[in-house]
Order: sequence, then structure tokens, then C-alpha cells
Amino acid sequence: MGENLFSEKLTWFKENEKPEVVLLVADDPKKIRVVVAWSNMLVQQKVHPTLLNGDSESEIWDWLWEQIEYSLEELLGKTALPDYEVKKIFSHLVGNRVIYPDGTVNSFVQRFMREKVVNLFTSKTKTSSRTKKST
Repeated sequence: MGENLFSEKLTWFKENEKPEVVLLVADDPKKIRVVVAWSNMLVQQKVHPTLLNGDSESEIWDWLWEQIEYSLEELLGKTALPDYEVKKIFSHLVGNRVIYPDGTVNSFVQRFMREKVVNLFTSKTKTSSRTKKST
């Protein structure tokens, strides 16, 4: 029951994503670091889930986050940022549904970050080919 309910509730949030959350990370390298670290973490559902007591969006969201286990130390290590900063950013990302309790990321944020990486590689390729031509 717990796993199916978890998946069902999480799917609802993923199907109702808001694209504007991209604006929360777009120009913030520290938030992007935390998002990348989160997407590369081992996140597992708890063996013994708790009961869902409530049906509001915020109660369900909070319940989903209570059903998982992850290593805060691993997250802190992967970000290479001060602990207090990571905790504050992480809380902000969770509260705004940028990251999900299954280790995934809002699909709009994920697409934005992929596009940013592609543009970075594309501009580096153009720069290096210009450099080679001028020498």
C-alpha cells in the first residue's frame, strides 16, 4: 500500500509541475549545485511508511518527504558549500517543489539545466575552433 500510494501521490505532483520554478534556480549557481547534487543521490523509501493523515497539497507533499531516507552528509559533500547554506537552499527547493522526494528534479528545471550545459559545450567548441583558426 505505502509504495503505491507514494508513487501515486508523487506522480500527481509531477503531472502538475509549474514551469516558473525555473526562475528560482536560473541565475543562482549555488541552487544549481544543490539540484545537481540531489539528482545524483541515493534516495530510498522508508521500509515502514507512515500513514497519510490529510488530503491537502501541502500535507501530501510533507508526507512524501517524510517517507524517504537520504544522507545529508552525502548531499553536503557533493555541493561543497557551507552546511547552513545547503540546508537553507535545500529547504527552499523542497518547499517550491523544484526537487522531488524520489531523487528527481522538476522537469522544467531539468530541461533548463540540460540546455545550459549544451550551450556551455557549444560555446566552448566555437571558442576553441576560433582559437585554432587564428593560430
